[in-house]
Amino acid sequence: MSLLFLVLAHLQVILCLSLHSDAAASNPRNVKQNPAKRMKSGFIDKLLASYSTSWKKEKQNIQTYRSLLGSSCDAISNAVVTQVNSPVGTNITYDADQKKIMEVTPALFSLFPKESPFKKAPWDSCAVVGNGGVLANSSCGKQIDSATYVIRCNLPPLNNGHERDTGRKTHLVTANPSILFQKYSALNERRRSFVEDIQLYGDALLMLPAFSYRQNTAVSLRAFYSLEDFSKTGPRPVFSNPRYLKSLADFWRGQGIRSLRLSTGIMMASLALELCKNVHLYGFWPFGTHPYTHQPLTNHYFDNRPANNRVHAMPSEFEALLNLHNKGVIHLHLGECTN
Repeated sequence: MSLLFLVLAHLQVILCLSLHSDAAASNPRNVKQNPAKRMKSGFIDKLLASYSTSWKKEKQNIQTYRSLLGSSCDAISNAVVTQVNSPVGTNITYDADQKKIMEVTPALFSLFPKESPFKKAPWDSCAVVGNGGVLANSSCGKQIDSATYVIRCNLPPLNNGHERDTGRKTHLVTANPSILFQKYSALNERRRSFVEDIQLYGDALLMLPAFSYRQNTAVSLRAFYSLEDFSKTGPRPVFSNPRYLKSLADFWRGQGIRSLRLSTGIMMASLALELCKNVHLYGFWPFGTHPYTHQPLTNHYFDNRPANNRVHAMPSEFEALLNLHNKGVIHLHLGECTN
């Protein structure tokens, strides 16, 4: 009798647990939210709560950050490799692999601009255009094109209906090596499509990552030679300076950003802080829902290719830029633009 009693009691416990589990699954209010999602949601809410919509320029704060970046990095002299900062016989150390170096030969030296392309800085205003999905349907194109100097990241599309949101004017555009490898087959095959596509950016500077990783050197040189061989007009290729990128990474590490590598977005925002008196950021929102409409966003305004979050600390970078926005140093645009 006692054995039968124990068996029945055990079955009752199992039945109760099963019913409790089914009830929890059928009623979302009874299911505990994923801790990671809850933390992320709370983090985003905290950021939005601190975002100042009534932005006010603070000249003293701007001067402070420009001075800090200038003394640490000196973008005007060092952001790109030139014949002045990298003479023949010197060694270029790769910023992503400090054990790799390349000697500046006369042939390599001849590819460098004679002087800094930023010698006319500071310009009155910079628009740094990120590729975040938040830029879609923003109507920011006209406002972006009104800037004195426009910087774009990683060869983004500006045609096929994007112009209303992105504008078209470009003074500097970066080339992500993954685009050169994947979209253009590392330029090992036909190169005319690359040359034709890149005419979209007019006579802008094309910043190539020749000295970030060793494998990027050859493809960057092929991009350089392709433009030289097939186009008498169009973008002017230059190489980003690994010494500048290393000092920039050290600067932001001191501000609390710890990642394997800074994203192109924060690199260009930092560059703009030295080049321009007024800095405006567009398309900088690294999260999957719109900050105001709460609608789902694609990763980019033109596709949903995932970001490389194993390398970049995007939330931390955004928080740092938001801090500069709230201090009146840069103007971070998150919503629609009004003309």
